[in-house]
Amino acid sequence: MTPVEPTRYPTDSRLVVFAADQPEYQQLPAAIAPDGIVMTEWEPTAEELDRLFQGGRIRIWIHTFGAPLQPIMVIAAEPECGMRGSDLVDFPNPG
Repeated sequence: MTPVEPTRYPTDSRLVVFAADQPEYQQLPAAIAPDGIVMTEWEPTAEELDRLFQGGRIRIWIHTFGAPLQPIMVIAAEPECGMRGSDLVDFPNPG
């Protein structure tokens, strides 16, 4: 999967790119909301989509470097055709 700039996020969020100056890592575009929630978006390749359509699963590897794991949420978002919405939906509550 390829990380892409988020298309929907709260309007008062700050856009960042994690690892922008770290060539050993893949750059990760993200939106950070004032409450600290970080939102990223990923585009699956055609091969990955085919695996999913055939019953494959999504695996998430999280490098915590020994720190406690933070809550995460994975969703399948509606297609946005690359267009950012004018108002933004609130982040879903993972609870």
